[in-house]
Amino acid sequence: MLVLSRQKDESIVIGDDVEVTIVDVRGDKVRLGITAPKSIPVHRREIYEAIQREKAAQRQSEQASAQQPSGDPQQAPQPEPEKEP
Repeated sequence: MLVLSRQKDESIVIGDDVEVTIVDVRGDKVRLGITAPKSIPVHRREIYEAIQREKAAQRQSEQASAQQPSGDPQQAPQPEPEKEP
């Protein structure tokens, strides 16, 4: 991991397209401004992890559907038994 020291209004550049600027520092909070092309997703870590969990669950669901043969008698709805009077 590269660790850099920056002060308010200073920036770092990542590649040719991404710039991260220190917008504000208050106590233990640092506000960052990020300039990046729309093609590069930028998320807070907790949001990124939630997106990854959602994608994994969706892939798992799609794989389960693809593996299940259609017309499986175990998956067909069973008729309700007739009730005796």
